[in-house]
Amino acid sequence: MLVHVPALLNSEQLAHFRKQLDAGNAPWVDGRVTAGHQGVHVKQNQQIAEGSSTAIELGNVVLAALERHPLFISAALPHRVYPPMFNRYQGGMHFGSHVDGSVRLMPGTGEKIRTDLSATLFLAAPDSYEGGELLIEDTYGTQTVKLPAGDMILYPASSLHQVNPVTRGTRVACFFWVQSMIRDDGQRTLLFDLDNAIQRLTATNADEAARVRLTGCYHNLLRMWSDV
Repeated sequence: MLVHVPALLNSEQLAHFRKQLDAGNAPWVDGRVTAGHQGVHVKQNQQIAEGSSTAIELGNVVLAALERHPLFISAALPHRVYPPMFNRYQGGMHFGSHVDGSVRLMPGTGEKIRTDLSATLFLAAPDSYEGGELLIEDTYGTQTVKLPAGDMILYPASSLHQVNPVTRGTRVACFFWVQSMIRDDGQRTLLFDLDNAIQRLTATNADEAARVRLTGCYHNLLRMWSDV
C-alpha cells in the first residue's frame, strides 16, 4: 500500500528546514555511513549526521507533525518511529535499486525497531531539480513518485525501490521508518480501508447503529492483529 500524505509540513516550517539544511555549516556527511551491505554499493548521496543538533531539532518537528496528521496515523498505525533523517542528491547522485534493512538499531539506545514502512518527506519543490524520482515497485508495477515540498509518501519497507539520478538542482528530503502495530501489510491495508469507510459514513451522517457496529469490528480486528 502506497499512501500520499499531503501537507505534512507548512510553508513556514519548510522555509525553516531549508534555511537550516542549506546553511554552510550544516553537518552533511557521506550517505553510505548508514547504508547496509546491499545499499553501500548503490548509494550515492549525502545525509545530515545522525545525532547532530540539526537532525534532532528538525526531526522533532517532523515527529510532532506526524502525531497530528490523521491520515498518517490511520495508514501507518505507528508503534515506533525511527528518528527522522535528512538527505540530498545533486550532481548526478542517485540510489540504486534496493530493499531497506528489516531491523535497525535506535540511536543512543541500541533497541531494535522493525521497519514495516518507509517514508520519504519531500523538502524541495519538484520544479527546482530534475530527476530524483522515487521509484517503488509494488504489485501493480513501478510507481514513480515526485511530490510537492511538504508532502510525504508512505510505502512498505519490503518494496524494491530506488532514486533516479539528479541531473539539475538539489533534491532534499527527510526519510525514516515506522514499526507499525500491524506487521502484515495486507491486514494494515484492510484496516486503513475500513477506517476510511467509517469516516465517510460519519461525514455523511449514515446509519448510526451500523457505524457503531463497523467501528467495533475495526477495533476488534486491531485488537486481534496488533503486535504491541
